[in-house]
Amino acid sequence: MANVNVAQVVLRNALRTKLGSVRYASSDMMLQKIGKREVVGHGWNGMPVYADRVDFPFPAIRFKEPTPDVLALREKEKGCWKKLSVQEKKALYRASYCQTFSEMKYPSGEWKMCLGFGLIAISMSITCMLLMKAFVYEKIPETFDDEHQKAQLKRMLDLGVGPVNGLSSKWDYDNNKWK
Repeated sequence: MANVNVAQVVLRNALRTKLGSVRYASSDMMLQKIGKREVVGHGWNGMPVYADRVDFPFPAIRFKEPTPDVLALREKEKGCWKKLSVQEKKALYRASYCQTFSEMKYPSGEWKMCLGFGLIAISMSITCMLLMKAFVYEKIPETFDDEHQKAQLKRMLDLGVGPVNGLSSKWDYDNNKWK
């Protein structure tokens, strides 16, 4: 228990010098948030927070607050580790960490939610497009049908549009067919 109080004092002094006296209240709030959990390291961002991360596996504080059972196990772990049972080793691990590496790396299924939101967005876009086509846009002009397009092509060939590299350069005027 004395180690926890010493750790809190050390943390408070470190935060006071790091953050300055103006932000001293925030360091007290941080100590209130972590409660009686032991500060065991620097952490991934220098603040006493707990986060399970594969890229930085050692959090600044322990996962759980010390209970009498855990404190007894910590005293027992100072001796020979062969005397500890597998269950006791697991209890010690779970007191310090929330998840194992295999639990952190296990797929979360978050891709399903992302795919669902993506499909919802695509379906809403298609619905909006169809509604706009039905109620906002006018009909396609009649010049888009095949009869009018053939007539326009014949007129462009009669006028000789693009005689060097364009449309007329690819038409054989003697045989009335494409070259």
